[in-house]
Amino acid sequence: MKAADYAAVSPREVRQMIREGKWDKPTPGMCSGHVQGNLVILPKDLAYDFLVFAQRNPKPCPILDVTEPGDPEPKIVAPGADLSTDLPRYRVWVDGTVIDEPTDVKKYWRDDLVGFLLGCSFSFEGALLDAGIPVRHIEQNRNVPMYVTNIQCTPAGALSGPVVVSMRPIPAHLVPKAVLCTGRFPAVHGAPIHIGDPAQIGIADIMKPDLFWACGCTPQAAIMAVKPPFCITHLPGHMFVADPRDADYAVF
Repeated sequence: MKAADYAAVSPREVRQMIREGKWDKPTPGMCSGHVQGNLVILPKDLAYDFLVFAQRNPKPCPILDVTEPGDPEPKIVAPGADLSTDLPRYRVWVDGTVIDEPTDVKKYWRDDLVGFLLGCSFSFEGALLDAGIPVRHIEQNRNVPMYVTNIQCTPAGALSGPVVVSMRPIPAHLVPKAVLCTGRFPAVHGAPIHIGDPAQIGIADIMKPDLFWACGCTPQAAIMAVKPPFCITHLPGHMFVADPRDADYAVF
C-alpha cells in the first residue's frame, strides 16, 4: 500500500501501526491534515546547545515539542506516544557517522536523552493540494527531494552547519499561490527560502529552477559537521505523525 492510502487514518492508529512494525516507509501523504515532525534526540549535555541552535535558526528548525530527559513521550503533540518506537525508521549516529538505521531505538535509549520534534514541510502540502497545486513526490509515491545548500546556519555552542532544503517543482503560474499557501505555516518552515536558480544556493545537480523550502533535515547536516559522540534522528522522509492538525499552526 501507499502512504496516501492511509490519508484518512488517525495519527494514533498510524503510530500504533508503526510501533507494531507494519509500516517502515516514508510518511508523506499519511494522516492528511495532521502535523508531521522531524526528530532529533541528543544527550542532555548537548540538548541546550541544540535548543539555542533551533532558536537561532527557526526557519529550518521550528520546534514543536521537547521531551524531559529520559522520557520518550512527546506530551504536547502526542500524549501516550513513544519517540523510541513510533517513527518508521531512524538513524543512529556515533561521532558523526551513521551506525544503524533501525525501525525502533529501544536498545539505544538512555536516561539522559532529550527528544526534539521539529516542524516538517509535509504539513503544508495539504494546503498546496487544496489550492490545486501539484505535489509531485506524493503523486509518485516518493520521498521529497532534499539538497544541502551553501547557506550557513547561525552557530550555537558546538552546533553549526549548512541549511538543508526540500524542493518541490511548481508550475510557473502557480508560484505566487504556492508562496502564499506555505507562508501561512511559519511553524512548519513557512514560505520558500529561495525561488529560482538553484546554483545561487550551491545546488548544481538539478535540472531546472524550482522552489526551495528550509528543511528539518538541517540538524543532520550540523551533526555531520560537528560529529557529536551520540545522536538519534529520523531517516529522512520517515517522520513522526503528531496529533495536532496543520491548521492549528496556520496564520490567517
